Amino acid sequence: MVSIAETVTIAARNAWALTFGSGVEAPDPAPSTVLCDEPHRQLRRYEGGATDGASAVLLVPPLAAPASCFDLRPGQSVARFLRDSGRATYVVDYGDITFADRRMGFEDWLDDILPEAIMRTSADVGGKPVDLVGWSIGGTLALLTAAAHAHLPIRSITAIGSPLDYDKMTGIPQLRAVAKLTGGIATSTAVRAAGGIPAGLTRAAYRVTAWDRELTRPWFVASNIARTETLAKMESIDRFMAAMPGYPGRFYGQLWGRLILNNDIGRGVVRLGERRIALADVTAPVLLVGGPSDVITPAAAVEAGTRTLTGAADVRYETAPGSHLGILTGETARDTTWAYLDKFLAELG
Repeated sequence: MVSIAETVTIAARNAWALTFGSGVEAPDPAPSTVLCDEPHRQLRRYEGGATDGASAVLLVPPLAAPASCFDLRPGQSVARFLRDSGRATYVVDYGDITFADRRMGFEDWLDDILPEAIMRTSADVGGKPVDLVGWSIGGTLALLTAAAHAHLPIRSITAIGSPLDYDKMTGIPQLRAVAKLTGGIATSTAVRAAGGIPAGLTRAAYRVTAWDRELTRPWFVASNIARTETLAKMESIDRFMAAMPGYPGRFYGQLWGRLILNNDIGRGVVRLGERRIALADVTAPVLLVGGPSDVITPAAAVEAGTRTLTGAADVRYETAPGSHLGILTGETARDTTWAYLDKFLAELG
């Protein structure tokens, strides 16, 4: 049992670290080796854990979120979990998005960045097919990439908290009603002028969705000042939010027009110019995980994939408690999302 003196000492040390120091816990990313270091497509392999003949898992982050979403800290790391379960684990990192990247669109990810990452990952494990694991719109991009390129060596796709029907998204009907006043032109014009959605705006928007966390933060810190582990978890989320990049202008314009306003993804066919990408063309087994408490991507928006992924060999839908990030790395993720993922991949052989 910790004495009062020890508790006071820990509290004082934590208060100093949070106020004047660099934090209660230094960042500790899982060791990895860079296999490709080109702009917006850095590919890393997490070291250790993989057994001979191990299957390969490629982690696909969303835009406007750092790749560290898969490796916040020990104990909150999907990457470490997969690595320690004996799987060869990789992540593609898009890096910072700036005004210079304003012309990048969905096609850059679906036809170039993700296919290249998949092929490089497959080559690194001797040509074996790859299991894709995407969070948020990263899962949507993984599914669309598989639909657009049947030749890619994809064994399975897991989409966690991924929006697959914008009619089910919170606030979208109201947003569309406002957009109808200008035909959506006001938003698209503003985004083009800015070259995209700046990083600062994506960070502010994410904080708004967790307004209760921001509002109660002083009390949370005060009431947990002697609980170093609890404060370390808080810091890991703070670092994650502080590292959020922005959206390229063209990408967000397509997201706004095709997904948010027209809900192409909910209808199962995304239109990019004259091109049509149908979710029904995904043939690999799919695991979908939604969060009933997720206010960014409600569970119903994830579950919608069970009716549009009609060509998949198998479509499973599971739910997990927690916020949008919580279903991926929260305190219960190991017993829910990670357990679903482990079982799903194990049954593939």
